[in-house]
Amino acid sequence: MKQPVFIIAEAGVNHNGDIRLAYALIDAAKQAGVDAIKFQTFKTEKIVTRSADTAEYQKNNSGKNETQFDLIKKLELSYPQFEELHRYCQQLGLCFLSTPDEPESLDFLVDKLDIPVIKIGSGEINNYPYLRQIAAKNRPMILSTGMSTLVEVEKAVKTIQAISNAPLSLLHCTTNYPCPMDQVNLLAMLTMKREFNLPIGYSDHTLGIEVPVAATALGATIIEKHFTLDRTLEGPDHLASLDPIELKQMVLAIRNIESALGTGIKIPNADEEKNRLIVRKRLIVNKDLQAGHQLTEHDMDLKRANSGLTVDCYDTVLGRILTHSVKADTALEWKDLS
Repeated sequence: MKQPVFIIAEAGVNHNGDIRLAYALIDAAKQAGVDAIKFQTFKTEKIVTRSADTAEYQKNNSGKNETQFDLIKKLELSYPQFEELHRYCQQLGLCFLSTPDEPESLDFLVDKLDIPVIKIGSGEINNYPYLRQIAAKNRPMILSTGMSTLVEVEKAVKTIQAISNAPLSLLHCTTNYPCPMDQVNLLAMLTMKREFNLPIGYSDHTLGIEVPVAATALGATIIEKHFTLDRTLEGPDHLASLDPIELKQMVLAIRNIESALGTGIKIPNADEEKNRLIVRKRLIVNKDLQAGHQLTEHDMDLKRANSGLTVDCYDTVLGRILTHSVKADTALEWKDLS
């Protein structure tokens, strides 16, 4: 049986460095019905220089012109705080995930928290030394592929698979916050599925829920979507995130689409079996006919009726002889024919 789409609520750094906000995000994710909530775990000093510029979307969304270091440092949570959040997720029955942005955090998440899946961010797709370190953990992995070419994805996949045979899934992603619809290129998700024969999914940065739902219909096995408690909060990712109500709506829409996709076997369902008995046409005599009459196309109309021969018997009935008289507007039965 096909597994349900694994829905990840991407909290990321939308806690703004405040653990109380992180707890509230976990509660909102649980109420929305997602499978997992994901954060980002990092030591700022280990991932960015003190003079590195912020990305253009970060400048636009935060309204500030500050260094990446200054921006990210405010969004950092400590390892003990992540231990707290992990325990809280376990209590709620919600899968805790976090993207490790450098090796120390990778060790912490895998060796200390024992996370079940390692999510690899798009920015690491050409970081082959780090990909090898991740692969060596031999855990299931989800690789986001934003900003990359198919050749780069191929090299990343080969780098990982040269070390680990653990399950690997690929997420199509457009690293733009928010991402305009004409930049989504959702069909690239299917290109990766065809090229690599791996489970595929979609990490969404568009506004609204249409594209994740469409990705589900196209066969995504994982959907990841940013969410926040309030899009007006200060921070780089809030603007391109769903609020809790929208997150719940997305989960419901994805589950509805999953249900609607069905098995792919073209057969009538139980309700259709009942309906076709009254909707499909039958062979109805259009005038009084006597026993011994040979039926022609002029003797029958095609109408709905409660019983009688169905219209697919039309060619078989032509030329048959009536065994007894039949009144007009009566459905033909096999017993009427010789």
